[in-house]
This record gives sequence, C-alpha cells and structure tokens, in this order.
Amino acid sequence: MIRVLVSACLLGEKVRYNGADARCPAAVLAGWAAEGRLVPFCPEVAGGLGVPRPAAEIQGGDGGAVLAGTAAVRTKDGRDLTPQFQGGARLALEQARLAGARVAVLKEGSPSCGSGAVYDGTFSGRRQAGRGVTAALLEENGVRVFSETQLDEAAAYVASLEDEGGVQIYGPRDRGR
Repeated sequence: MIRVLVSACLLGEKVRYNGADARCPAAVLAGWAAEGRLVPFCPEVAGGLGVPRPAAEIQGGDGGAVLAGTAAVRTKDGRDLTPQFQGGARLALEQARLAGARVAVLKEGSPSCGSGAVYDGTFSGRRQAGRGVTAALLEENGVRVFSETQLDEAAAYVASLEDEGGVQIYGPRDRGR
C-alpha cells in the first residue's frame, strides 16, 4: 500500500503558526485515512517551533534556495528560523522514508509545505512561485508533492504507483518527468 505523508494541519491538528488548523474535508483524504495510508506530520513543530508562533516567510528565494544556503526563513521582526525549518524538513523526509511514503499532500503557501507558491518574504500577503523547505527536500529525494488543491491528481498518482507495484525509490528526482 502506498503511504501518503500529509500536513497535520490539513487533518485538523491545530499546529499552524496562529494556533489554528487548515482542515481539508476532502473525500480523498477521508478515504486514505480509512485505509490507513496517511502519515500526519508538521515539519515546523517537529523542527522545534511552538504553537502559536510568529508568522515566517522565506526571504531571498524559495525552499530550494533555503536548502542551498542562499535564502533564509525569517519572522517579520527578522528572527532567523532557517535552522528549525531545515531540521523539520529533514525530519519529514526521515518520516516519509520510515513510513514508505512516496507521495505527500502538503499545505499550499506555507514556507515549509508550499508546493507551487510561497509568500514572497515581504509580509505583504503576496505570493510567488516556489516551494517551501520541506516540499523542496521531499521532491529532491523522490517524494512527489501535491497541495490540498491537487487531491484528484494525487489520487491518480497513488493509483498509478499501485498499478506499478509500489516499488520504493529514493534519490534525486528525474527532472525529465
């Protein structure tokens, strides 16, 4: 069975920066939960950040740049949270590997979990194309990342993996896909 790493906030856990959740009542997630596929995880909490906590944004790029050391994750008052975000991303990858998760459904827009867009680092509410730190690390290591708005695509991908026999492979992604 293909396991799916999922942002804990999407399952109703109150782990977001503001102490809230981002519950996603989608039938796909409910079905996967009933099948025992889901592996809930919050990389920011795992990385040592509390709830609630100050909002943070990536400055100088996206999650890939944070992993490369050319961007940072900071709060509005300038506090550098890069080590916590990097640590949480590493723990998310470790959890995915331990659970055998080849797929992740992560919260869009998050500096950890965004898969298509993250806030631009100005704390003005503007988004830019890019990935969060955890999403970038997972994808660089062969875990396919989807947002909560892409659940149909995620379900199709899980089905295709099961049709292939669910062979587990971790390593740098084939950029040609």
